[in-house]
Parts: sequence; structure tokens; C-alpha cells
Amino acid sequence: MTRCSKLLCLLLLNSSLVGARQSTERAEDSLSRSQTIQSTVIGGYGNAYYRRDFDQGISTADLERVVLFVGHNFGTISFFSELEMEDAKVEGDGGGEIAFEQAYLRFNLDHGHSIVAGLFLPRIGILNENHLPIQFNGNERTQVETNIIPSTWRELGVGFYGSMESVPVNYSVGLVNGLNSGAFEHGSGIREGRFEGRLATANNLAVTGAVQMFIGGMRTQISGYYGGTVGLSPRQADSLQLISGMFGSPVGIGEADLVYDENKFSFRALGVIVTIPEASDINRAYANNTPSGEYGAYAEIGYDILSTISPGVSAQLVVFARIEVLDMNSTVPANGITDGTLKQRHIIVGINYLPVNDVVVKADVRFSHTGNRNPALILNPDPSAPPYQPNDSFLNLGIGFAF
Repeated sequence: MTRCSKLLCLLLLNSSLVGARQSTERAEDSLSRSQTIQSTVIGGYGNAYYRRDFDQGISTADLERVVLFVGHNFGTISFFSELEMEDAKVEGDGGGEIAFEQAYLRFNLDHGHSIVAGLFLPRIGILNENHLPIQFNGNERTQVETNIIPSTWRELGVGFYGSMESVPVNYSVGLVNGLNSGAFEHGSGIREGRFEGRLATANNLAVTGAVQMFIGGMRTQISGYYGGTVGLSPRQADSLQLISGMFGSPVGIGEADLVYDENKFSFRALGVIVTIPEASDINRAYANNTPSGEYGAYAEIGYDILSTISPGVSAQLVVFARIEVLDMNSTVPANGITDGTLKQRHIIVGINYLPVNDVVVKADVRFSHTGNRNPALILNPDPSAPPYQPNDSFLNLGIGFAF
């Protein structure tokens, strides 16, 4: 299953897949391609994993997510929706989630342009749009595109997608609801500040945009986001000494990435910075230790060894290695507290086996290193807790599918 803007830009998957050749056509692809015949299509994707945390001595198994796609083509207007269930079931406060990942209308215009309206995924980073299990190497989505750019980041709004006729360039712009700085949590960046379509404040808004260029098997992209984080009324904001309004107490994000996939070899690289210039005001109002700056970057290489051993086979066996560096509190305001555990380095090595294009079996090992824990952040220490270990390793085994 492809993601929102890939659909809108009509089959750009060839340029964004890493470690996997062009997949067979799935439900979303057929809906995106057909613009004249009324039809309803069903698709989906999902994954499950086993994980061993060697430092903690704990093993877990989880049906991480199953997503059902339902779409309908009205002719020049199409409807796209995805309903996701995480962790197999929802029961009380014990975890799990049922939520729409997207639910929007797309209005097809001339020359490959389109307008979307509803709950959609803005184009930022690599995985936010293309995060099917068959589209990325390893069982886990990258740490950078989970903790710095929250993957499957969707909001309510409108977007415009288009392409240039004379050069291989696509572009997009969007206007969506802003974030909620009162929900920011220490150690998770801006992730918990997303509304994801549920009772979003609209006093504050955000703009997002991206430009993509295609050269052979390479795609490059730059994207950005700028939006307010205080959706309160002026009176409420004044009582907290916060700046409200459309872009009040803003968050800014700048991102650039490169994806290359040619024959047996693949490569990905991404860098992102986040700035929250009024973090000190947010901390004063909410005491949530919001940083004023974050950054993250990673690079990954992959190689399909099965096509070398047995040329002509349709199955794939991709070996890969990735290094990630990130800091979720690279800069902190005067009233913030630095947490060394949020400065991290991860090295991941593993294999992806695709017996058919839309089914994958994965195995990987992640070696992580962080800074030291800050004692000032430990309010009620457990005397029986073992000392914090900055080095850890994880074994991940899993399966994934898409149709």
C-alpha cells in the first residue's frame, strides 16, 4: 500500500523503494490510476515481530499493526481511507490503538495536478508516506523518522500536489492544523503534540511543502514544516504568557533526503533539524521540558544478493546496514534540563527476504548507544533498579505484508 502523496503523484514508488523492486499493483494503485470508472477497492498491510532486549533480558512479541484500506473512485474525485489497529487489541488503558491513518478526498485536475482535503499525511521525510513493511529495511521504522519526524504524521487540512512538465520535478504544499505544545512530552519530541484528526484546534495552523527531483534511479527531496503550537483563545494564552494565533509559539522543521535504487543496490540518506524558538515559554507554562532544538540523520545501504546468486529469480534477499544519529535535546532553553539519554547512535544490520513482492520476512540486530542519564530528571529513584546502561542491543525477527 502506498502513502498519501505517492498516490497523488501517480506511481512514484519506483524511485522511493529501497531493498525492494517494483511491487505488483495494489488496491491504492488501481484506484489512483483509474479516474473514469466508478469502483470500490480494498487493500491493507501489517506486520508482527519478536524482539529481544539483551540489556534488560526481556523478550516481547507483538502484532504491531494491521491496516485496512478502503477507497472509492467517483470519477474525477476519489476517496482514500486507512483504518489501523495497533497491538492486536484495545483494552482499558493497557495500550493498543484504533485510529484512521488517512481519510481524504482527492480532486484530480489537469496535467497530473490534484487537491486533497481531509485527514492526510504531509510530505516530509521518506517514511511518512512510504512506510509499508515491504518498503523499508529492518523490522523497526528508523529511529530518526520515529522520534524526530513522527512517522504516519497526519493532520486535517488541504494540500495541492503537482509536477513540472519540462523537468522531472514534483512539488506539494499544504495547510493543516497546528500542534499542541501543552501535550509535548519529555523524550518524545513533538510526537504527542499531534492531533491526528481528533478535535484539533484550528486557531493555530501550519504550512508544509516539499520539492522532489528524479534523476534515473535517484530521488532527492527537500521538505519543510512551520506551524503554531498554541490553539488557545487569546485570553487563555495570555494567562499562560504564551503567544497564540496562526503561528504562535511555532515549531519549524527542515528536512532533506536522497533515495537511490538501481538494479541490486540501494541507498538512503536523510537529515532533519527541528527548532522550537519559544521553548522556554512552553516550559514555563506546562513544565514539560521542551527542547529548543533537535536533529537527526541516517544513512543506509542495501544489496540484493539473491539476484547475484540466482539471476532472473523474482524473490529477493536484501542485506543492509544503517547508521543513525539523533539528539532530541540538542539545545535546551535556560529553564530546560538536558537529558543525555536523548543523544543517541544506532547501528542496524540485517536481512529482508521477499519470497514474493508483497510479503517480507525480516531479521536484524540494532546496537544502540546513548549519553548518560541526568540525575536531576529522576524524581523518585527506585533503590532496586540497576544502573542505567548507555549501551544496549536488540534482536528483531518479523514478518510483513501489503496488498
